[in-house]
Amino acid sequence: MTTNNNEILVNLKDIKKVFFTDDVETHALNEINLQLRKGEFISITGPSGCGKSTLLSLLGLLDTSTSGTYELAGHNAIDLDRDERARIRNKEIGFVFQAFNLISDMTVAENVELPLTYRSDLSKEERQQMVQEALNKVDMSHRANHYPSQLSGGQQQRVAIARAISGKPSIILADEPTGNLDSKNAQSVMSLLDELHADGATICMVTHDPKSAARAQRSIEVFDGKIVSDQSTEQTPALAL
Repeated sequence: MTTNNNEILVNLKDIKKVFFTDDVETHALNEINLQLRKGEFISITGPSGCGKSTLLSLLGLLDTSTSGTYELAGHNAIDLDRDERARIRNKEIGFVFQAFNLISDMTVAENVELPLTYRSDLSKEERQQMVQEALNKVDMSHRANHYPSQLSGGQQQRVAIARAISGKPSIILADEPTGNLDSKNAQSVMSLLDELHADGATICMVTHDPKSAARAQRSIEVFDGKIVSDQSTEQTPALAL
């Protein structure tokens, strides 16, 4: 991956998200304006229920906004039909979840390959090569034929990160990536994200952990559905290793 800090990868304008239940309207996001540039490492923080997970879902094309515009890697993400959204999501976005979300009856290699199997532009040989490269990056190639139940929590999250980066996405979205890990494994996973960022990856991470948030080069705070703070941090992840 190459880094071009002048290239806008994500552009959100006047994003609103309203949930309707019975006769109640819940304004989860209100007037969100946000640009993310290629090669940035961004943390999104805020109290529970403030809208940060909703924001991540919109960024990941898992949900749609009530109003506003969203451009991702040159794509107008608002007017896409379901199939096109799925295609762009699979190609442009890598997901890392708190709960790992590995499939128990698939091997490590099969889990990493799974998102690639939905891409018609890749041959089996290309998929296998991409899986190997991703596992090498997270130092899990020696566990390729193991199953998730045979791995520690930290190892499972490394496999989940390999799955996220295997397709060489434009952006990695991480939702509480250290939330289910002890402090040692959390440190290991954050160091891995630092390494990926230093190699040019664009990362957007939701976290409650101040130590994890401090590893990012840009910190965004959400409160009551609005961005209340957006600032650069002095420490760069590459120097934190």
